[in-house]
This record gives sequence, C-alpha cells and structure tokens, in this order.
Amino acid sequence: MLLDRETTKKAETELKAAINAADFPCVGAKSALGSGRLEILVCHNLASGWDDVRIHRALLEWAGAYRQDPEGLRSLAVVFEGPDNLSERAFERHMWDRIQSFADKDSWLGQPYDERVSADPADPHFSLSFGGEAFFVVGLHPMASRPARRFPRPTLVFNLHDQFERLREEGRYERMRERILERDRALAGDVNPMLARHGEASEARQYSGRKVDAQWRCPFHDSRA
Repeated sequence: MLLDRETTKKAETELKAAINAADFPCVGAKSALGSGRLEILVCHNLASGWDDVRIHRALLEWAGAYRQDPEGLRSLAVVFEGPDNLSERAFERHMWDRIQSFADKDSWLGQPYDERVSADPADPHFSLSFGGEAFFVVGLHPMASRPARRFPRPTLVFNLHDQFERLREEGRYERMRERILERDRALAGDVNPMLARHGEASEARQYSGRKVDAQWRCPFHDSRA
C-alpha cells in the first residue's frame, strides 16, 4: 500500500526545501535538485521492511538509467514517514537493517557486485552495490548531531559512486569537496570528523552521520563478498 498523495507531496516538499536552504552544505545535492535529477521515494517506516522490495526495485532502475545516461549529478532519496524520535544509534541500526535487506535481494536476484569497489565494509574501497552499480548512502534524521544531517523524517540518500569518479577524472571533485567542507564548517563550526576520501577509510563509517570510534564495526555483510 502506497502512502496517500498529500503525505507524499508534503515529504517531497520538505526535502526540497531543506536542500534549497541557503546554509545546506551539500552542493552536489543542490545540483541534482536544480537539474531535476533528484528522485524522491516516500515510504512508510525505516524500522520496517514494508517497502524494501519497492526500494530495491527503484535502486535497480536507478542503476540502469544511469548506465543509459551517466551525465550530471543525481541522487535517489528515500524518505520514510517515521519514526521521528530515533536516537543516533537506533537510526544507524535501522538504516543498516534496510541496507542489508536491499543487498540480500540484490544477491538473491543474481545481480553482480560492482567490481570497481569492495564488498567488505572494513575495506577502504568499500561501497554498496545494487544492480551492478556502486552506491554510497547519506543518512538524515531529526536527532542527528551534525546540523547538515538533520531532517524531520528519516531519510536515506543513495548516490552513485561512478559519478564522483567521473568528477575526479575531470578534475572537478576536489573543488566540489572543498566547497562542501567550507559550507559544513560555516554551518556547524567544524568539519564532520567522519569524512574521508574513498580509499583512505571505509565510507561505511560515514553513512549514518554518527561519530564512531576506531573500534566500531559495520553491522553489514554481503554474501557476494
């Protein structure tokens, strides 16, 4: 059962307004929204698997569409109606539950793991893979400690790894990264300590937005690893 049109429209409007806000630091998300390449999928509950098949199907379609037309920055944002009172640890736990479910479905359908990245979440070259394309995730929720990660509804924003590799090849990635870091510092007073370049540390540590220590272990395993 899909959410009603009014609920869906409200969630979409809220996310677009948050990204359009002058102090929102991610210029990549602003670019995706401005070019019409931000797709928003509104779902029921982060703590439930109700929409997992639908979300995974959207990820497969997103990967396929990117291969047909890889130009421009794009994001797939999955906005959940709730819960809106999750602690950072609880959000992180439910986020990984959903990601695990999507990965299990991808494996069951025989989708290949993108061989340009690692399936081991402890590997500095780790990324998720759906439909044969590597993805990374940015988690947003009301109780996030980082201002840039706060949003009234739990949200998972899926970004394609390859589009940022293309920016690196074009010499544009570092400039965009510096702009994001500067804007994040202006918003929060400091730069997110979890941020690292791909290949320096596992990006899994960044997904939820929670600050984790060196002993943290990612609660995810892909059977294709």
